[in-house]
Amino acid sequence: MKRAGQKVVAGTEAPGTSQTNKKQKTSLHGSGFGESDPCTSMDWGSLPHHVILRVFQFLTLVDRARASSVCRRWNEVFHIPDLWRRFEFELSQPATSYLKSTHPDLIQQIIKRHADHLQYVSFKVDSSTESAEAACDILSQLVNCSIKTLGLISTAKPSFMNVSKAHFASALTVVFVNSKSLSSIKIDDTPLDDPSLKVLVANNSDTLKLLKMSSCPHVSPAGILCVADQCHGLKELALNYYILSDELLLALSSEKHVDLEHLRIDVVSENPGQVQFHTIKKQSWDALVKHSPKVNIVMYFFLYEDEFDAFFREETPVTHLYFGRAVSKAMLGRIGMNCPRLIELVVCANGLQPLDDELIQIAERCKNLTAMGLGECEVTCRGFIEFVKMCGGRLTQLSIMEEVLIPDSDYSLDRLHLEVSKHLGRMWFPDMMPTW
Repeated sequence: MKRAGQKVVAGTEAPGTSQTNKKQKTSLHGSGFGESDPCTSMDWGSLPHHVILRVFQFLTLVDRARASSVCRRWNEVFHIPDLWRRFEFELSQPATSYLKSTHPDLIQQIIKRHADHLQYVSFKVDSSTESAEAACDILSQLVNCSIKTLGLISTAKPSFMNVSKAHFASALTVVFVNSKSLSSIKIDDTPLDDPSLKVLVANNSDTLKLLKMSSCPHVSPAGILCVADQCHGLKELALNYYILSDELLLALSSEKHVDLEHLRIDVVSENPGQVQFHTIKKQSWDALVKHSPKVNIVMYFFLYEDEFDAFFREETPVTHLYFGRAVSKAMLGRIGMNCPRLIELVVCANGLQPLDDELIQIAERCKNLTAMGLGECEVTCRGFIEFVKMCGGRLTQLSIMEEVLIPDSDYSLDRLHLEVSKHLGRMWFPDMMPTW
C-alpha cells in the first residue's frame, strides 16, 4: 500500500543523518531484510474465496461473525454453504454455566439462510431445563434440513430429561421426517420414546449406521428391536442393559443385517438392591459373534457388589470392561474364566484383598488382553510381575497406581519397574498419585 502524504515530524532526527541511516532505520520496522511489512502491503479483501474459507474454518463462531463484517467479500464467504455443514449450537444460562451461548440473532440467521446446508449438527446444553427447551425449539424449526449426524450433548443432568416427552418427541420428529439421510445419532439421557424411534426408522432405515441412546427410560426393548429389525446397515449401537435381550441379539445376528462393529452396554444401578438384572443366554451371544466375528462388545458397570450375580456365569464375548465401582474378587475370577475375547479391563476399586490369583488367571485365559488399568486395588509385586510376564509385550497400555502395589520379599518398588519394563519391552513406571 502506498504511503503518499505521510509526513516526518521535524526534529525527530539528528542533523546530518545520512540517507543510508534512514534506510537502515526503515528496515528495522520492516521484515528485517530491508522489505516492507507484508501485513501493510497485502490487500486482504482480494484473497481467493477458498483461502478465506479455510481461515474461517479455524475461527470460533464469534470471531467468524466479526470477520464477516471486514468487507463484502468476506461476508460472501461467511455465507458459503460449506462453512455451515458442521455446526454446534451452544445453549446455556449465563449466570450458572461456563458455556458461551450462541447468540439468538445468529441462530435465527442460521435457521433462515442455512438450515438446508446443515449436515453435521450438535446441541450442547447445560443442566438447565431452559437450555434444553431452547434446543428443542431450534430442532422444531429445521424443516428444510438434510442432517446426516445429530448429537444432543448435556454437560450435566437433568437437562433434556426435564423437558416434556411430548415437546421433545415433536421436535425430534421434525428432523427425523425431513432429513431422510441420518447416519449417526447420539441422544443419551433424553426422553426419547418408542414412537419417535418408529418415525426414525420409517424415514432413515437405509442410512442409519450409529445409534447411541443410553439412559433413555421411555424406550422399551420393543423399540430398539424395531431399529434392529429394519436398519440393516446399523454398525454401532449404545444402550442400557435393561433394553438388551436375547431377541435383540438374534435380530442383530440375522443374515439381512450387516456386521455390527461396536455394541456398548451401560449397566447402571441407581437404587441398590431394587433392580434384578436378567441374564443373556450364551446362545444369543454366540449368534452375534458368529454373524459379526470382529464386533467390539463394551460394557460399563456401575453396580454394587451384591448386584453382579447375573453376569459372567457363562462364557460372554465381551471385549472391553470398565468397572466404575468396587467389584469383588469372585467377579474378577469369573471374568478370567468366561471372557476369552477380553481386550481391555479397567477396575476402579476392589478392596483390601490382593488380586494376584485373579490377574494371573486373566492373563492365562484372556489371550487378547492388551490394556489394563487398576485403581483402588491391591496386588503384590510378585503377583503383578507374574501377570506382566504372562502377557508379555502385547500389553500396550498398563496403568497401575503406585499405591496399588504391595512390596514383598522378592521385589521392591524400585526393582519392580525394571522387571516390568524388561517383560514389556519398553520403559514402564507405575502412575503416581498427584499432589495438589
